[in-house]
Amino acid sequence: MTRSDLVTELAERFSQLTHRDTEFAVKTILDAISDGLARGHRVEIRGFGSFTVNRRPPRVGRNPRSGEQVVIPEKLAPHFKPGKALREGVDDRGVGAGAAQSTPAAPGNKRSSGAAARD
Repeated sequence: MTRSDLVTELAERFSQLTHRDTEFAVKTILDAISDGLARGHRVEIRGFGSFTVNRRPPRVGRNPRSGEQVVIPEKLAPHFKPGKALREGVDDRGVGAGAAQSTPAAPGNKRSSGAAARD
């Protein structure tokens, strides 16, 4: 679902709101989440999940072409952790039921079936 799909869905569900009002509401919510993260705060929406900022420390990498060492600076990356209600709701609805599902490993085989398929 894209942002415009979300706006359209909400506008249809809440007929008292115009499309423009719905678009403004979605933009305001997303901007509030972004602003909170930019200030280093944790944003939690009960029953949905929480947004945090993960720090990736600086490290030394290699330029694949020349092989020389390159210092990669620290990065801050947004992270989303779904809440229990969201996880259970998605699991109960069976999203991805049509996708390939892994089968249990054969008795005595300690590797998962996914690892066995890659061999």
